[in-house]
Amino acid sequence: MHSEVLRVTHNIAARSRTLRDQYRRDVDEMASGPINRSQLSCGNLAHGMASCGVEDKSTIKMIDSANIGIVSAYNDMLSAHAPYAGYPEQIKDALKAIGCTAQVAGGVPAMCDGVTQGQPGMELSLFSRDVIAQATAVSLSHQMFDAVLMLGICDKIVPGLLMGALQFGHLPTLFVPAGPMTSGLSNKEKVRVRQLYAEGKVDRAELLEAEMASYHSQGTCTFYGTANSNQMVLEAMGLQLPGSSFVNPETPLRRALTEAAAEHLARIARTSHQPLPLADVIDERSFVNAIVALLASGGSTNLCIHLVAIARAAGLVITWSDFDALSKVTPLLAKIYPNGSADINHFQAAGGTGLLFGELMRAGLMHGDAAVCFGGTLETACIEPFLEDGCLQWRPATEESLDLEVIRPTGNVFAAEGGIRLLQGNLGRSLIKTSAVDPERHNITAPAVVISHQDELRPLFERGELDRDCVIVVRFQGPAANGMPELHQLMPTLGVLQDRGHVVALVTDGRLSGASGKVPAAIHVTPEAANGGFIGRIQNGDIISLNVATGALSVALEYSAFANRPHAEPPAEKHTVGRGLFRFSREVVSDAECGGCALFGPPIIDASSETERSQAAAYEHCAS
Repeated sequence: MHSEVLRVTHNIAARSRTLRDQYRRDVDEMASGPINRSQLSCGNLAHGMASCGVEDKSTIKMIDSANIGIVSAYNDMLSAHAPYAGYPEQIKDALKAIGCTAQVAGGVPAMCDGVTQGQPGMELSLFSRDVIAQATAVSLSHQMFDAVLMLGICDKIVPGLLMGALQFGHLPTLFVPAGPMTSGLSNKEKVRVRQLYAEGKVDRAELLEAEMASYHSQGTCTFYGTANSNQMVLEAMGLQLPGSSFVNPETPLRRALTEAAAEHLARIARTSHQPLPLADVIDERSFVNAIVALLASGGSTNLCIHLVAIARAAGLVITWSDFDALSKVTPLLAKIYPNGSADINHFQAAGGTGLLFGELMRAGLMHGDAAVCFGGTLETACIEPFLEDGCLQWRPATEESLDLEVIRPTGNVFAAEGGIRLLQGNLGRSLIKTSAVDPERHNITAPAVVISHQDELRPLFERGELDRDCVIVVRFQGPAANGMPELHQLMPTLGVLQDRGHVVALVTDGRLSGASGKVPAAIHVTPEAANGGFIGRIQNGDIISLNVATGALSVALEYSAFANRPHAEPPAEKHTVGRGLFRFSREVVSDAECGGCALFGPPIIDASSETERSQAAAYEHCAS
């Protein structure tokens, strides 16, 4: 193992010791009780199976037969989740064939950031993750289930499902993906049309045609955004069948994998001879593996918030410094849009997760001994599925890339470091996704143009006030201000300015996510403006610098002058489109580095070193 990977892993375990011990005690208490259904009264159990058929009732009454709970994020508006419509019946049929049962334990909300981008509803997006976690806990609260199948893919949905499932860590848990849509209009062409629209050179009808040609069928969007990053992370953590993430919907292999997931979960359920609880799969190695896989593939910056919150649900504390330390030793091995021209289907065809994880393990960058729900370890799960005479089979993952423009070996990397870096200075701490940004733009210094809502940028552009070098500062976009919406509405305009030869960057306490592209962007600035962060004191014309090499984000002002400035007034709070229902969440939510989460208080950190004490202080600041 690489020494830095071991150091980060050790630090996570050390700083989390108190929290992790408490989490394990809670799980052990749940596991020490009888198999769930046997602790229900006859009235409880009768209610729990009242809607089942006679055969299923007979099976459920046999306490030693596995009853699988299905938690589904199905709706038919989300292309990624529409395939789940028929999954429950397919799963039930597969389990019935082996003498087991399944019930839909509950449904969770699943909103699409692609639909709400630039709209008021986007301010509910991050908080929907916490709602999903709570809804998952409610779904599993009936004590009817011996294991759990999770049906979810997209942005806040997978993190929310996993956060909820971890509260039932005594139950074996498996995620079942539905796969990406087939490739449509190329991502390069889609971006070209978007920028032409931003310049007024094509009309809305032409823009809509391009978007529809790109997002055209059931399945996840094919670019490497948060949804597909979620799938990468789940496999790296051992929570999906190996090689199953990026198999297209409505294919024989996809159906076979869904049935195999149900059958495998029955074999590791609490009723089995060798149960494999979720809490025995997930530990600090799982999170390091997830971070390394994310960095090596140029994945979504949203996971830098979500993984922190998921870890907290498992009694572990990870920080952006962990991401930064791992990024410095993790090479970029994959180029998937927006980091390159290939989409996720090309990545799968070039070798997929098995090839990528194998390369990383051989380089000592992933913990091959980490447990996986498939049984065994991540090293033994470096396999890929295929059909032979209609039957699902497994073979070793390829060790050679079939397309070196998409996946490369560690001896021929796209970049020496991973795709995400920490920036810090007198504006606070933030993250930047570097994998899609030209290295010539890793060091930016320019005067600030300050706005408090993304809608303010377009009028400035149309009046010609942005035809110059500038750093766009968008404040009051953090979790406590308005729920931390993604700000992709800014990117076509900034891309046009950059293409015109101007030095351009973005600094914000908001989000951009996995679709972050070629414009350098310091995002998730913490402390945010709504919590008194210095980003709220920047004024037009201040000289802002961001430097990836030195990890610096600063404004060229003496501290005393900066600190004595008045803080900007936040925009008026709005309650339309359901935003008023989330006021309490905004009041108690943590800062981005603490996961942007309204469910947990500040973690107790075992600070054994100066670095760890510094991190503890950072968390205390977030909490306050």
